[in-house]
Amino acid sequence: MTNKYIHLAFIMLFISQINAQEQTIKTDSLNEVIITSTRIDLPFKDNSRTINIMTSADIKSSAAVTISDVLQQIAGVDIRRRGTGGSQADLFIRGGGFDQTLLLIDGIKMDDAQTGHHTLNAALPLEVIERIEVIKGPAARVFGQNAFTGAINIVTKSSLDNAVSANLETGSFGQLNGSVTVGNELENSTHILHIGKMTSEGYRNNSDYDNSNYVLKSVFNKKDQPIEMIATFSERKFGAENFYTTNPAYNEYEETQNSLIAFTTKFQSEKLKIQPRIYWKRNQDMFLLKRFEPAFFRNFHLSNKIGAEANAAYTSKLGITGFGIDLSKTYLRSNNLGNHNRFMATAFLEHRFQFIDNRLDITPGVAVTYFSDFKFNGFPGLDVGFDITNNLKAYGNIGFTYRIPTYTDLYYSDPRTNGNENLEPEEAFAQEIGVKYNSQSIRASLSVFNRDAKNLIDFIRPNTIEEIFTATNIAEVNTKGLEIDVAYNFEINSFNQTLAFGYAYLEDDILEQNEELSRYALNTLKHHYTTRLSTQLLKNVSQSIIYKYAERTTGQTYNVWDASIIMKLNQMELSVTASNIFDADYIESGFTPMPPSNVLFGLRYKFK
Repeated sequence: MTNKYIHLAFIMLFISQINAQEQTIKTDSLNEVIITSTRIDLPFKDNSRTINIMTSADIKSSAAVTISDVLQQIAGVDIRRRGTGGSQADLFIRGGGFDQTLLLIDGIKMDDAQTGHHTLNAALPLEVIERIEVIKGPAARVFGQNAFTGAINIVTKSSLDNAVSANLETGSFGQLNGSVTVGNELENSTHILHIGKMTSEGYRNNSDYDNSNYVLKSVFNKKDQPIEMIATFSERKFGAENFYTTNPAYNEYEETQNSLIAFTTKFQSEKLKIQPRIYWKRNQDMFLLKRFEPAFFRNFHLSNKIGAEANAAYTSKLGITGFGIDLSKTYLRSNNLGNHNRFMATAFLEHRFQFIDNRLDITPGVAVTYFSDFKFNGFPGLDVGFDITNNLKAYGNIGFTYRIPTYTDLYYSDPRTNGNENLEPEEAFAQEIGVKYNSQSIRASLSVFNRDAKNLIDFIRPNTIEEIFTATNIAEVNTKGLEIDVAYNFEINSFNQTLAFGYAYLEDDILEQNEELSRYALNTLKHHYTTRLSTQLLKNVSQSIIYKYAERTTGQTYNVWDASIIMKLNQMELSVTASNIFDADYIESGFTPMPPSNVLFGLRYKFK
């Protein structure tokens, strides 16, 4: 797309006059949102942890096309993309590794035993998302071992009434996206179906993609004992130019598939709630070092995870007791990593005490996990909160956290990389204190944190750059930082406006390591600043401007501006999304430059 079209789209943000913005959820109603990813369900304002929530209205005004785009707007969350259109991205929270952040869908753990590189393969299309809950800090006692630095829970929509919406988008680099989303409300069941496809010719050599998403969510037997089913399937086929090497002659290529099917129900009395669930998660990955010579070097991995869990909460005079058990079996079949099986069993227990007229809450808890190949491990933790006023809360938490090596850490092998079967699990002790304020117009939080870790795993070259990368336990790492998040909601001409910004500072102390010899550990975000201004000044027009600044510990800095406008006329909705407006030249991960300025034009029609 030429610059004149970029500038034209940018100008349209301020002169178009045809749309009405979807109402942004006010702060006071957001306070009542129940955080559902834990055993003890608590309103957002009562939780004694650092939690960011992106509602469906926030997502709509975020100028985002994929979940990766949305998460990049949360300070302290580092999304390092190699591809576009959701082809591949790694997820980091508070300087942790991509294997140390857990992704959940409706509370279902989507961790992959092969590698955390596949975490966001499970990401859902934005049309079916009700909200995204980002839980920062040690969360192993709540979710298990993969929540080393935090967890992200994608909560899907429960219903869409009886409606059909069709979406078509086209723009720079031959982008062509299309989707259909159907909602159906019957007497005793509810159904949501989404089918979508995203394609592009690519913004540079061998960066094309062809990605598909399918989602079905149903609730059966609504009048008696509701049973919720979710089934997802995503397939991504993309040129992986320089994702793993610097050789331009290779034309690397990758295909992934990720699927989930789960059934959940709930039994509830006045004091006891029990929520059992069964699920099956599958991930498939095929990588070609030379796209047009498949026999030259090919990796093929297939992982299956079958699980059953039951979470419960019991309310008594002493408070709320949360407890649960999670059983799962993982099967890996790989031409590079070999064939492996792993059984895991985790028991959870926590109790929320309240004192001083319920102003003080104290929640100790522990998770104990058995791994068939790494034996027993425990993750104790403690959350404490105090309501200074009705709107102001101080809180703190401490916790031990743990991560066993992935199969890639243990067994991977190619001419430049070696796994290590003798790796020890990663361990850390984390602490955090913070304060948060919530009123009808302002939502704000400030937190400081510290994490002392040992045996962190990275692929390093011990002595010279000529040596191969080998999976190694780094002896000792200290990470500390602070985060500030503020959202201000106000009205102009009776229309809702939102100004939100976040800042995260992080300092790593990685002992006796050389940045040129480490593949992943030394590229964290030292400074991360984000701002979103979502406005509606006229009856039929809304617009958003998003600014992101990043400075990495290796010294790289970049500024990126995105913007969007949404215009509505009856049942039709028009949109323009401009990304990287000022054509910043930057890299988020490895050797892959991010796209230059680009524009996406969209048309959505809702049939009633």
